[in-house]
Amino acid sequence: MFETAADGRRRLRKPDPGQVFALVALLVGAGVFVANVDMGSEADRYIWPTLLIGAGSVLVWRQADNARRARWMEVGRRRRLLQLARALAGVALVGLGLAVFMVVRGSAAQLGNVLTAAIAVLTGIALLAGPYLVRMTQDLSEERLMRIRAQERAEVAAHVHDSVLHTLTLIQRNADDGGEVRRLARAQERELRNWLYNPEGTGKDEDDEPQTLAEAVKRAAAEVEDKHGVPLEVVVVGDCPLDDKLGAQMQAAREAMVNAAKYGGEGGAVQVFAEVEGRTVFVSVRDRGPGFDLDEVPADRMGVRESIIGRMQRNGGTARLRSVPGGGTEVELEMERASE
Repeated sequence: MFETAADGRRRLRKPDPGQVFALVALLVGAGVFVANVDMGSEADRYIWPTLLIGAGSVLVWRQADNARRARWMEVGRRRRLLQLARALAGVALVGLGLAVFMVVRGSAAQLGNVLTAAIAVLTGIALLAGPYLVRMTQDLSEERLMRIRAQERAEVAAHVHDSVLHTLTLIQRNADDGGEVRRLARAQERELRNWLYNPEGTGKDEDDEPQTLAEAVKRAAAEVEDKHGVPLEVVVVGDCPLDDKLGAQMQAAREAMVNAAKYGGEGGAVQVFAEVEGRTVFVSVRDRGPGFDLDEVPADRMGVRESIIGRMQRNGGTARLRSVPGGGTEVELEMERASE
């Protein structure tokens, strides 16, 4: 129902047409069955109230499952009102079914007393549980706000590492070349301004963005090769359109390519392999450099932990790193494509 974008935001996913068609077909089939099957006058009287109660119960339980309650707090006000309306519709169907059931049983005279008692009970429950429900809603809203802030900080830290810190490293390496230092500084200033002031936070024109996985992998490899002067050998098996989740995977893959070029480029060409198999996209970046031990990397170094591992985890993917001192490093990134 929802998908996580590359910037950490949750976006509404389009409903599955197959599920909608199946639900409509089920309702039509039930109506045709009730209208054409004679199960006796006594049984026929209870079919419609039973169907109403069943339909209402399905709506209420569908809105009340744990996963849906958690998502309910992560969407906009308009969407929450729609979900609340569905739950109220389910309650109304159950109430209507019970009322019809009582009328069929000949207890219509007691319907008023039953409704009065039910309203009194519900009012008492609301008075007792109301403050707790309000407080729980406020706590969930505060927790959601804190989680969003943490995700935004992580994304900003990852972007700063991917761009600014890499440029500073290149400036240090070319400190004796004044022209190259000025070029790097101007390019980084332009990229950072675009990222800060572009509404989408990308700093790039949508027309220039790659539309497929193969294009994204090859473009990232070409940019890293041009910037760091280390050859990258790219192999792509299969292809698919880019979505927000794959966009985050490509950012992590580019960071892995940069690390391989910076720290493992002396061992030869960096090998990049990408494969699309069903709904799973796999990317591997391998170098023949000196390798390293991830546990010995200082906690303040954001490259692997946040720009690669953290970014993949925030978007529902996995990142595996195999590195042996003296034997090179391989980064494996796996992501499920977003449902259409």
